[in-house]
Amino acid sequence: MITQGVKIATRCDACGGVLTRDIGQFIDRGRLWWGTEGACQSCTVAWCEQDSGSETPEEIRQALLSEHGPARLRLIGPETSPVAVLRALREVYGVTLTQAKALADELKTTGLVGTLVEMEFTAAQLRQRSVRAAVESSKPSSR
Repeated sequence: MITQGVKIATRCDACGGVLTRDIGQFIDRGRLWWGTEGACQSCTVAWCEQDSGSETPEEIRQALLSEHGPARLRLIGPETSPVAVLRALREVYGVTLTQAKALADELKTTGLVGTLVEMEFTAAQLRQRSVRAAVESSKPSSR
């Protein structure tokens, strides 16, 4: 399983105490998941939320990018089938063919940028279609 997370301490709105939030993304059984949980150290405020799908809430993405830096996905090796690349991108991002072509152009030139988990998930989808891809992380992370 590939995972990336961050703990954030904030002020509890209910009592003013310290609220600890654990935020993350992970890949499990071929799906991209996100989760957030929090607990106040001074009162009973607590929650846990988790979901899968193509879009992680932006607040979670930004916390991960801020803590760990972005990861870049690039194609490697010989020229690959554009059809395989487009199919993988359409499946992962749920975009139109025109949007997938724009993502494919970005992937071939500068590379796609996102969280480590997002880029590893996209790379896995490409590899399933025999498209060679590599993920470069700007900071070391736990896997």
